[in-house]
Amino acid sequence: MSDNTTSCCIVGGGPAGVMLGFLLARAGVRVTVLEKHKDFFRDFRGDTVHPATMEVLYELGILDEFLQQPHRKIDHFTGVIGGQQFPMADLTHLPTHAKFVALMPQWDFLNFLAAQGKKYPEFNLRMEHNVTSLIEEDGRVVGAHAETPAGPVEIRAALTVGCDGRHAVTVPAGHLNVIEAGVPIDVLWMRMSRKDGDPENALGYVNFGSMMVLIDRGDYFQCAYIVRKGTFETTVQPAGLPAFRAAIVRMVPFLADRVQEITSWDDVKLLTVQLNHLERWHAPGLLCIGDAAHAMSPVGGVGINLAVQDAVAAARILAGPLMAGRVTEHTLDAVQRRRQFPTRVTQGVQAMMHHFLDGYLGHDVPLTPPLALRMLTKIPGFQRFTARAIGMGARPEHIRS
Repeated sequence: MSDNTTSCCIVGGGPAGVMLGFLLARAGVRVTVLEKHKDFFRDFRGDTVHPATMEVLYELGILDEFLQQPHRKIDHFTGVIGGQQFPMADLTHLPTHAKFVALMPQWDFLNFLAAQGKKYPEFNLRMEHNVTSLIEEDGRVVGAHAETPAGPVEIRAALTVGCDGRHAVTVPAGHLNVIEAGVPIDVLWMRMSRKDGDPENALGYVNFGSMMVLIDRGDYFQCAYIVRKGTFETTVQPAGLPAFRAAIVRMVPFLADRVQEITSWDDVKLLTVQLNHLERWHAPGLLCIGDAAHAMSPVGGVGINLAVQDAVAAARILAGPLMAGRVTEHTLDAVQRRRQFPTRVTQGVQAMMHHFLDGYLGHDVPLTPPLALRMLTKIPGFQRFTARAIGMGARPEHIRS
C-alpha cells in the first residue's frame, strides 16, 4: 500500500475516531485517522471520562498510565435543587476498577489515546487534514478528499468511518438520513475561576427558572448555563450583562466573588444543542459512529463515553473482516445493531430531561424541590441505581481478543 492507501480511513480525530484507530491498529489493521485541526485543543468539548470507559482502558492494560495524567475524581454526585442538596449517585459500589468519574480535559484524553495508537506501526494520525468530500466509485465510498497545508490529498481505503461529529461531512456525502428530535434548550458556555473550598460533585444547580452546571478544570470552572432555545439573543442579551451576572449569583451564590470575570458578551459562547440519530449508520464502504451517527445532548455528560463505546464495538466487529478484506453491508449493519439500543436508551433519558427543562426554564420564582424527588433520594439503593446508569450506561462494551 502507498501512504495514501489504507485499510480503514477514519474521518475525525475525536474520542470515537482516535479510539477506533488505536484499537484497529492494535489488531493489526492499517488505519489512517484524519483530523482537520493542528491539535486537539478545543474549549467546547466534554471532560467526563466515566467508569465504563476506564474499564475499557483497564482491559487494554493502560488504566494506570491514564490515571497518571492530571485529573480530578468524583465518586459521589449531588443535585442542588431549589438551594437544597440531594444525594443522587454513589459510584463507590460499581463493579469496575475505577469507581469514579475522571474529570480530564478532552484534549488530554485524546493526546493520551493518540500516544497509545502511535505505539503501533499500523496507526497513522494526520493532523491538519480537513476532509471536504468522499470518493465514490460505482456507488461505493472508497476514501476521502482532504485539504492540507501542503495541498489537496486523496486517501483511498477499503472502509471509511465517519467520526466527524455533529457537523459531519461524511453524513451528507454518504446520503444518510438524519432524524432530528426537537431540543428546547441551548447552552451558554463560559469560565470562572475555581477556589479551594468550593463545593464539589454537583450534577447541577436548578433554581429560579434556570439551570447551571460547573465542570471542574482544576483552577477554573467551565460553566454551562442552560437557557430556552432561541432566547440568548432575544431575551438574555437585551436584559444586559449585569442582569445575567445577577441571575448566576442568585442560583449559585458562592460565585458572587468572581462573576465579574465575565467582562463582556464575548466571554459567553452560545452552543446550539442537538439530539438526533441516523436512520442508517452506513452505506457501501462507509460507516458512521459517535456524534456523526447520533448527536447527543450535553445532559449527563455522556457524549465521550457513548463515542468510545461505539468505537470499541466497531473495532471488535470490523477488525477480522478488514484483515480478511471482506467488509460487507451486513458487517456494517452489525455495528449499528449492536450500538443502536444503548444510543436510543440514552437519548430517551435526555429527551425526558429536556421535557422537564422545557416546562421549567423561564419561570423566575424560587423552586420548591418536588416531594417525589425528596422521597426518591431516600429510597435504599437509589444512589447505586443512578450511579450504574451514569457510570456504566446501557450495554457497556468490553475488549475481547
